[in-house]
Amino acid sequence: MDLLFESRRTLKRILTLIDLSKLTKKDSVLFLSRLDKNFPALFAKLHHLYGEQYDFFYHLQQLVVHLAAGVAARSKKLKQKDKLRLNKPDWYRDQKMLGMAAYVDLFAGDLKKLKAKIPYLKSLGINYLHLMPLYKSPEGDSDGGYAVSDYRQVDPKLGTEKDLLALADALSVEGISLVLDFVFNHTSDEHKWAEAAQAGDPEFAGFYYFFEDKQEVDDYNQSCREIFPTVRRGSFTYLEAQRKWVWTTFNSFQWDLNYSNPAVFNAITAEMLFLANLGCEGLRLDALAFIWKEKWTPCENLPKAHTLIQAFNLCVQIVAPAVVFKSEAIVHPDQVAKYIAKEECQLSYNPLMMALMWEALATRETKLLSASLTKSFTISAHCSWVNYIRCHDDIGWTFDDAIAEKLGINGFDHRRFLNNFYTGRFAGSFAQGVPFQENPVNGDCRVCGSLASLAGLEKGLEQHNQRDIDFALKRISLLNSINLSIGGIPLIYQGDELGILNDYSYLNDHSKKEDARWVNRPAISEEDIAFAKQADSAQFVVNQSLQAMIDIRLQHQVFGIAETEILETYNAHLFAYCRIHENGQKMLAICNFSEESQSVAFSITDILASHKLLDLLTASKVNKSALLELGTYQVLWLVAG
Repeated sequence: MDLLFESRRTLKRILTLIDLSKLTKKDSVLFLSRLDKNFPALFAKLHHLYGEQYDFFYHLQQLVVHLAAGVAARSKKLKQKDKLRLNKPDWYRDQKMLGMAAYVDLFAGDLKKLKAKIPYLKSLGINYLHLMPLYKSPEGDSDGGYAVSDYRQVDPKLGTEKDLLALADALSVEGISLVLDFVFNHTSDEHKWAEAAQAGDPEFAGFYYFFEDKQEVDDYNQSCREIFPTVRRGSFTYLEAQRKWVWTTFNSFQWDLNYSNPAVFNAITAEMLFLANLGCEGLRLDALAFIWKEKWTPCENLPKAHTLIQAFNLCVQIVAPAVVFKSEAIVHPDQVAKYIAKEECQLSYNPLMMALMWEALATRETKLLSASLTKSFTISAHCSWVNYIRCHDDIGWTFDDAIAEKLGINGFDHRRFLNNFYTGRFAGSFAQGVPFQENPVNGDCRVCGSLASLAGLEKGLEQHNQRDIDFALKRISLLNSINLSIGGIPLIYQGDELGILNDYSYLNDHSKKEDARWVNRPAISEEDIAFAKQADSAQFVVNQSLQAMIDIRLQHQVFGIAETEILETYNAHLFAYCRIHENGQKMLAICNFSEESQSVAFSITDILASHKLLDLLTASKVNKSALLELGTYQVLWLVAG
């Protein structure tokens, strides 16, 4: 079959059948132009997914109707933003990009109060604000808002859709890009689709995976890993009223959507375009690795999952091309890379770097970090990492066991060590983290905790040990320095800029006490912000050190659109990389992951091709000698000077 010919013929037929009268003449020209450009690729993707279904043409026609409605609903301001972003498609790779991730209620209280905090965000240099799910969700446990009951209704505790639109507009005026979550693997069991399915509506029953035969469930469970083993064994939940099993990869109240049904693709596309038209410039694709299921597979990272995301991307290109996708794939590094492409996800979290920075702090050795990033850090020049030290979730040790084995590291044993170290079960550990979802069968577990607590600040302050406090502050600064300089959008998780410690109050909340991730989801008060301004506090040191590095980043293009080369230091405790800008500017970063002073041959600076060197972090000249010395947890940002 000639898919290009068929796509052209199909589009021509569809356009004779649908009503475009709600589009202005200008919008109609725009829509048809983008449709003409993107429909052949979209047709090919959807034909691959659904072409054998008898009603394929009907669903394709309905999709075009949704796309036209999306264009009609898009405001003039957002269409102007589309034009600006199309003229500068690499806008998210600029050195001035700096992100923050926050919960609306925990960071500000509600949407109106968050709007009032824009000056605080600007004072930090934030121009990318990722708000955790703010949609209507079940009362009590809602997986931190990731069980969505209505994509089009704001959680009443946070405000209204009108408040969200006002916030998006205010952020845009101040040059801050709004990023929202696109929770598209599952819905809450209280979503209207799920409620209709529970009531017996066959159309909506097809939106989810229901099984009456327990053998079918057992067959799938044989090859699917358990994500939340302490919540429920396997990937299914039994519904007594319906006498059926429903697929629930995560919590029992989060029902996985059935993307083998084209009606689901269309329905979720409509929700996605609604979010895009609120004014966001980025959508975080939650749990994207799980969206396609096939028996006798792990039901993760399957080829058709990529096809689906690429199809969603094409829909956005037609309606809202200012919007980019951010991949959230906490999987094997080789699989993470497969989601990163201009045609798929232009942005991606960098879970490998996050996990291995913590690994290097625990071991005081950088061999696994260096070897892993040498293999995996380089991605398409059209894309960007979103680097982070902590997030709202847990830390999973997702390094490549094959690389670890070559370095003499047993992956299973090493993960157990890291879990013990960061939950304070390892003698001499500086960390105070909390275990999350310990699997009683294989002993697997993840770790939760704030940046400051995992780096040792909480323990140092509790024990009034100034030496440990100083070490913790240096560790925090070290991690921040890499996050800000290695290449990509640096993302700060709410409170980490203030040195906030673990919040154990979740243990007193019945709906949260079983979810250890709430320990690193603290409420940020005005008192916390004020305390970080007190010169005699450890939090002041955290805040000022971070702000100083941000200010340096903003002044130098080499921190933006530039290549990154991981370097060999021949010292097990040092990590080094060079940023190389097309204008010739270079920056050499060298990081000491040890409490002990370390040295490296001065020849490592030859890459800068200059006899005069300047450390940007201290604004001091570096004299040439046989060895370059670094003190406890010291970092150098060297440039020709």
